[in-house]
Amino acid sequence: MLSCFSCLNQWEVATKRADIRPEDWPSICEFGLKPTDASLGGCVGTRPVGRRIRARLSTRNERGQSLVEFAVCLPILMLILTGMMTFGIALHNYLELTNAVSIGARLVAISRGQTIDPCAMVATAVYNAAPLLKRTNLTFSLVLNGTTYPGATCSSPSTTTGAAGNLVQGADAQLTATYPCNLKVFGYNYAPVVP
Repeated sequence: MLSCFSCLNQWEVATKRADIRPEDWPSICEFGLKPTDASLGGCVGTRPVGRRIRARLSTRNERGQSLVEFAVCLPILMLILTGMMTFGIALHNYLELTNAVSIGARLVAISRGQTIDPCAMVATAVYNAAPLLKRTNLTFSLVLNGTTYPGATCSSPSTTTGAAGNLVQGADAQLTATYPCNLKVFGYNYAPVVP
């Protein structure tokens, strides 16, 4: 008789052959299973039903469980990652624009009397200081001695000297540059209006 059966343990699995002599039973049944007369020459377990069910459940394949958990967590992780990247890009644009406006304002402060079109000079300085920002999205407003000049060029039809005539020592000069902020993550803009 060559029938095989298994002696299952919660931690180990061993397969025993049924054609082994009854004298060898104690050596082949090392998992605490006792032979009976109805075993046809093999080891038959006398474990309670609860222990058998727990042992069976603990040895089941659980590879699909991690895949399901990953599928549930992936959209949340991607939303967080995309939001962090979008916020990082917006913060980088803000810092680059702030630095470029600071450079342009310093250039206006030291170039009194050296330029005919201070707005174009400032716009060029801001463009060069912020190369990663799109030039078409930048808007400028320059206030010289109380006169506002919107845009990248200063042209004043009332005076022949244009904005250069307002660049006088001791007068106020203010540069404002704006750039659109886009905090759109998966189709929703979290900051449509940024002050």
